[in-house]
Amino acid sequence: MDWKAFVAGTFAGAAAGHLLYHYVLGDSEISGDVILENVKDAFKKEGPIEGSWIQLKKQHYKKYAIDTYVYHGGITAIREGEKKQFEFIADAKTGTVIDIYLT
Repeated sequence: MDWKAFVAGTFAGAAAGHLLYHYVLGDSEISGDVILENVKDAFKKEGPIEGSWIQLKKQHYKKYAIDTYVYHGGITAIREGEKKQFEFIADAKTGTVIDIYLT
């Protein structure tokens, strides 16, 4: 085997491994817009919604053993014939809703 081919193959393998790690296996985050759409879809299953919002700037969140970055958002929905406003906190990395509360 030619040493030039070996070196070229080594560099190509290292570059592919780097890309695989950072774009497939590395830490990725879900956008705030996607999280808001998921929460809206869940609320629509229980009735109509009138409005929604999300802060696209992540904030640090620590409560007991949970230490992460989150998005804050809200939904205005019609429930029991009245407008009710809900706020939610969702994990920025996984998109999981950590808390929903009535305001």
